[in-house]
Amino acid sequence: MLFNLIVSQGRAADKTAMTIQGAALTAKALEQEYGLTATTVGTPSAPADDDWTESLPQAKPTLQAVQDAVESSIQSGKLTVLASNTCSISLGSLPAMARNHPDAVLLWVDAHGDFNTPDTTDSGYLGGMVVAAACGLWDSGLGAGLKADQVVFVGARDIDPKEAELIAREGARIIPASDVTPEAVLRAVNGRKVWIHIDWDVLEPGYVPADYKVSGGLLPSQIQAILSALSPDQVLGLEVAEFQVPPDAQQSETALNTVLEMLSPLLSQTRAVAA
Repeated sequence: MLFNLIVSQGRAADKTAMTIQGAALTAKALEQEYGLTATTVGTPSAPADDDWTESLPQAKPTLQAVQDAVESSIQSGKLTVLASNTCSISLGSLPAMARNHPDAVLLWVDAHGDFNTPDTTDSGYLGGMVVAAACGLWDSGLGAGLKADQVVFVGARDIDPKEAELIAREGARIIPASDVTPEAVLRAVNGRKVWIHIDWDVLEPGYVPADYKVSGGLLPSQIQAILSALSPDQVLGLEVAEFQVPPDAQQSETALNTVLEMLSPLLSQTRAVAA
């Protein structure tokens, strides 16, 4: 097996059913492209627009199962690839990464920082609190272990004022969308191992449908360039999240092809190394 593919199918603060479907379709495309069989975690349930105090308890079984699957994958020594419905799923994966690779850099490739806490959030959305939980700034019940100065926000451009203050205070770094280049990312990583999370809202709207649309984003070619610049033995894990399946089947197929093209530099290199 070239890499371990995990797909989350349990609700984790999903506001629409299309994100769970998006994770499933992403995993299916990767299975077909690379001849793999994904490990499926969780069972779909109805979406809701609820507060983190409701969505977190509901998601706990899925998040714990994701954590166990990611831990097992990491310990196998293979690259971990996680197709997530929402960024909230990383409440499970990131502590597993931090336990096993305490010095790794987290590249959080996202239009948002997701660095709020229960004390700073205005929306109460669980997905906006993920990285702060992994850094131990609030207790999700799923562990922490990540240091804020190991976090690099790539392409972030929609950050709340209180969240920005917290990021600055804790020492996490931001590479704004306008400054994102492979060279900037490599400087930030500085030769260390990396875990990569990509929320598709980091892209300029129109390429891969996501739950949020934030203008001024990255182009698919920039994602490709970053993944080309990192060596395959440097990357420990890759998470992709928030593909919201559009109603038009052709648009969905086009978006998935774009996803495969973006991920190909890393995953094809992994295949070459395995061969």
